[in-house]
Formats: sequence, structure tokens, C-alpha cells
Amino acid sequence: MTLDDLGWNEAFAEGFAPFAERGLIPARLVRETKINFAALLEGGEEIDCVLGGKVWHEAENDADLPSVGDWVALDRGGNCDEVIIRGRLPRFSRFSRKMPGKSAQEQVLAANVDIVVVVTDPGGDFNLRRMERYLTLIERCGAQPVVLLNKADLFPEKDCMDAAGELRNLSRVAEIHVTSAREGRGLEVLRGYLKPGVTITLVGSSGVGKSTLVNQLLGGEWQETSEVNEVTGRGRHTTSHRELVVLPEGGLLIDNPGVREIQMWTDEFTLRESFADVEDLAAQCRFTDCKHEGDTGCVIQLAVEEGSLDPDRYQSYLRLEEEIEELNRRRQKRRMATERWAKRNRRVKARNLADRIELEKEERGEV
Repeated sequence: MTLDDLGWNEAFAEGFAPFAERGLIPARLVRETKINFAALLEGGEEIDCVLGGKVWHEAENDADLPSVGDWVALDRGGNCDEVIIRGRLPRFSRFSRKMPGKSAQEQVLAANVDIVVVVTDPGGDFNLRRMERYLTLIERCGAQPVVLLNKADLFPEKDCMDAAGELRNLSRVAEIHVTSAREGRGLEVLRGYLKPGVTITLVGSSGVGKSTLVNQLLGGEWQETSEVNEVTGRGRHTTSHRELVVLPEGGLLIDNPGVREIQMWTDEFTLRESFADVEDLAAQCRFTDCKHEGDTGCVIQLAVEEGSLDPDRYQSYLRLEEEIEELNRRRQKRRMATERWAKRNRRVKARNLADRIELEKEERGEV
């Protein structure tokens, strides 16, 4: 197994050059636990490693710390020493969401990923508004978006086709496929994306068949699954941790736990790109400061009333914009708190230094 098989490229090689001069070795993180990481080396050796203190202290936030999919520089030390992560190489992409809860922190779900595959089904899990969120985040990430409407064997063909049509109307770039992992139907499409060095990640709600898809790709029972619940149509066992897997036929897969909450981690530019149809209408409003919420002469309101704009899509646009504004407020609040803490630290250090200088003068009898 070569580094290229693991996703290595010229950009990573260039970024690693300073670490190579220090005798460090490149590796790609495949697993993260509460106490350490596991990484793959050239040749396929898997090795446990821990985070170096400098990497920890230089990270401005949790998203700057190494995550599954990252390339890192390892210090193997002596035979009995721990292997230490001395640096993380710059990422070309990262698929992130806002960390669940009230935190304003970013949570990286997959680093250096080429394709993000959203797995849903045409039944109870299908939610067009949630899919808008996924697709907006994927656009922010810069990866190729793919949607699998899985479990087609459990639903009428018309439901599958209708759901696929709605998704195609929703996105101009996402590739939509109807699959049944249980029956192996449509997986040849997914395998078509898996080429040596290409990294994909699977995301979606718990119980939509991601683990079965992984088992199909790996040709074995990699993830534990169970019989489908007849009431909910969901599997009872799901992925519990994030892990990067090298697939037998080439390509790499980052398998994610079920995502219960997909809050926005993006910016205003990406949001407006994702809702280009709404933005085109907004540009036609009579007033440049129109809030599009009942203002007289609002073209968007007129489009909703006439039926040319889906009211649910319009409401989703407003909610996403509110979430981004709230996230920006929390970021600003956190920055202000961090700056106050840093200023206080500097004052304390200055006082301590002054006291130490004064004490040294007293000891030398200069006072």
C-alpha cells in the first residue's frame, strides 16, 4: 500500500517537506478515541499515536486539531516511546457541522474528503429541508455531493422516483441514486466513485442502512447490523464511531455515526449560492433592504403566493439565514471572551515579572 493509495498528493508532499527535514514520517489518521489516535503508514502498517503538546496549544479551536482523514507528521522516537503527532498538514477540504447544543464550535466530520455521500430513504427519514442543509454544508466543504435513496426494496417504486425527482429539483450538482444495500442493487454506482486515493464519507440518520452499505463494499460484516424493525423500517445496530477504511477494490471510506442533528456551519456566501433561485428573486425586490417577510412589494412574497416558489423552501432559507446570523454572534462573543482572557493573562504575566524583578533587586540589596 503506497501513500498515493491513502490519498497522498503533491500538495501534501509540499506541506510535509519541513517535517521530513526533522526526520518525521507521514501518516493518515484512521481512528480517534478519547485517549489516542490510530494512523496508517506507507506499506499499510497501523500505528497508535498521541497528540503532541505543541499541536494542542497552537490550535485556535477544536476544528484545528487532527481529525479522522487528516495527514499528520509522526515522531516514532525510540522503540519504547509513544508515537507523537508533531503536526497536521493543511487540509484541502473538511466536512463540518456546528457542534450539537449551544456551542459555537465547529465539529469536523471528515477531513480531506473528495465525495460526501448522504444516505436517506424514500420513507420516514426523507426530509427535503434537512437535505437542503446537508447539500449546503457539502457545497461549503467543496466536495462532490452524492445522495443515495436507500432501502428501495421497502418502498413502492413511485415513492422512490418521486423522492429522487424532488432531490434533483433541489440541487443542480448533486448526483442522486436509488439503491437497496440489502439486495445489493445500485451499489455498482457507488463503487464507481471508489478509485485509488479517492476518499468518500457516508453521512445520514441512524438506521438508514449505512452499515449495510459499508458491509457490502467491504464484502463482510465490518459493521454490526440486525434485522430491520418492522415498525420503523430501521436497523437496530448502527455505527458508533468514526473510522477511515481502505477498501479492497481501491478508494477510502470514512464511516460516520448516525447524525441526529445537522446544524449549519457555513457562511452567507455559500448559503446564497445554495439558494440561487431565491436570491435571483430577492434581487428584483423594490427595496434593497427588503427583509422578504411581508414587506410591501416583495417579489419573493408574490412568488410564494403565486406558487412559483415553494413556501417550505422559502421558510428553510429564512431559518438557515437566522442560524448563520446566530452562529456569527456566538463566534463574535467567543472571540471577545478569548481576547479578554488573553489581555488578563498578559497583565498577570506583566505583574508577576515586575514583582520578580523587584524581589531580585531586594535580594541584591539594590532597594
